[in-house]
Amino acid sequence: MKNTKKDLEKINKLLRYWILDMTTVAGSGHPTSSLSAVELISTLLFAGAFRFDVSHPDDAHNDRLIFSKGHAAPLLYALWAVAGVVKPGELHSLRKFGSRLEGHPTIEFPFTEAPTGSLGQGLSIGIGMALAQKNLDHTEARTFVLLGDSEMAEGQIWEAMQIASHYKLDNLVAIVDANRLGQRGETMVGHHVDIYMQRAQAFGWRTVVVDGHDVEYIARIYKDVVGTSKKPLMIIAKTYKGKGISFLEDKHSWHGRVLTEQEFADAVMELGEIDFSVRGEITVPKNAKKEKVNRCTSVHYVMPQYDNEKKYATRDAYGDALVQIMQKNKKVVVLDAEVSNSTRVEKVREYFPERFFEMYIAEQNMISVAVGLSRRGYHPFVSSFAAFLTRAHDQIRMAQYSDVNMTIVGSHAGVSVGEDGSSQMSVDDVGMMRAMFGCAVYCPSDIISAHAVLDFVQNSPGISYVRMMREELPIIYTQKKDMITKGMNIVRKSDHDRIAIIGSGVTVHEALKVYGALAYGRVALRVIDLVRIAPFDWDLLRKIIGTIPHVIVAEDHVRSGGIGEAVALALSGTRSRVVSLCVEKIPHSGTAEELRAYEKINFDAMMNEVHLINKRYDR
Repeated sequence: MKNTKKDLEKINKLLRYWILDMTTVAGSGHPTSSLSAVELISTLLFAGAFRFDVSHPDDAHNDRLIFSKGHAAPLLYALWAVAGVVKPGELHSLRKFGSRLEGHPTIEFPFTEAPTGSLGQGLSIGIGMALAQKNLDHTEARTFVLLGDSEMAEGQIWEAMQIASHYKLDNLVAIVDANRLGQRGETMVGHHVDIYMQRAQAFGWRTVVVDGHDVEYIARIYKDVVGTSKKPLMIIAKTYKGKGISFLEDKHSWHGRVLTEQEFADAVMELGEIDFSVRGEITVPKNAKKEKVNRCTSVHYVMPQYDNEKKYATRDAYGDALVQIMQKNKKVVVLDAEVSNSTRVEKVREYFPERFFEMYIAEQNMISVAVGLSRRGYHPFVSSFAAFLTRAHDQIRMAQYSDVNMTIVGSHAGVSVGEDGSSQMSVDDVGMMRAMFGCAVYCPSDIISAHAVLDFVQNSPGISYVRMMREELPIIYTQKKDMITKGMNIVRKSDHDRIAIIGSGVTVHEALKVYGALAYGRVALRVIDLVRIAPFDWDLLRKIIGTIPHVIVAEDHVRSGGIGEAVALALSGTRSRVVSLCVEKIPHSGTAEELRAYEKINFDAMMNEVHLINKRYDR
């Protein structure tokens, strides 16, 4: 069943009242940005096009609606109040501490598909959901994304548009609310909506331009949103900010500004009689609550045997481990930024092509697409060179609020990349990821520990970051052991250690050289491999260090946000003195050995610190 035009007119008037009422009570918000999209989204939800079972919101057959213009949250909440799943009285809790109706949509509100508010990310998230619907779940569900015209200036929008066209996502509909006015004035394009049309068509999209306040015409467009051209659809709607209230409509200086009590009274008078009892009905999908079709294939793959006498890069574990994991875990999918031959996930493309998504060199879009896939129940493994994942910092920042389960793999980490030069060296990625709420950060030191980490994170909640090396390194471990759950391991020790070297990744191997050089001397040395950098287990480290008075921390990373800071903080208040060796100078091209020597994070630097400690100790 769908609501009639007369019903929609009543609904739209009620929506406008609730938008103005809740923002006036809150004393803040974005009423005018919400008013411009009223007809666009109420017609979608209540005229029969949108299919959603409100009693089973997680059903894979449901359509999805993402408010990329997250500041229009008052409209989102009002719509679900009209749908009967939010009590009107709750709208007065907008923006109040403890309310699920936050200033921008979050997952505290159960009908938020993904948190938004950092503009430009919603379309990419929608692509992740559309890929899940079409390529993985094989349902007839669609994904709709409401975009603001201001955010069309974001580069990520166009990253998303080209990949949506590449994957022929005809179940994806972008709705551009072109209301002309941004925060401080007119947008770049204004009401020249033909420009949006031309640009979208150039990116391989179907387009239609509509009057964003013409309910009948909008309803006709929504009737046939999925075409036969295998192209995504962009509906470009010419709208007016503040629509429906004469002193707000198409007026400057109203972005993020709410009405006074008197202005609210004047606006209500202008709206006229309001039917507070009217409600909208959303169409339930035909296949609601039925099982989705999972066509993921199974393969027979024999893991390679590693020779303990040879060296391997930790990144070499990535492809092998994932193929092994994906044989059993059909929720794992892989996204890569056109470096699969370097990250080693090209094996996944070979064995599980339906679960491998090439994202090309567009890391920001890739992270947000992974968010969409995770929100639909999948566990994405996302990979690129570690240096280039930092450009997606904001997308990862938003992902931490999305209750996602995903693994981000950064290969070619640190100055040990060598000859490629400083632009390719990630020396700040650990700090970026450690700063994320609940993010687990790992840096395996050999191919065995890399396998163990990857196997562990496939079932880990939240975001995990795995730092991989380009350089080939000797094998340290003979088996996976319990190195991951503990987070750190003593790889060498003596009976009466008085110096400990803590390393992570490649610096563990430099520390082992020091141990080997001193093994037959009178220096008692302990070498600790910090496999899990975050969360950092203070108690375990203190137990491992015990009464050792001298601790050297060596890392292929800058001091800020690195393991040296974490160790120093954990051991503060103990008798242990911590010395930090880290990247302190802008690196240059050179061999890995030359770079570690230049940054003083190598064998020689560690030996020098040991000798200095011994001189002081001997006195």
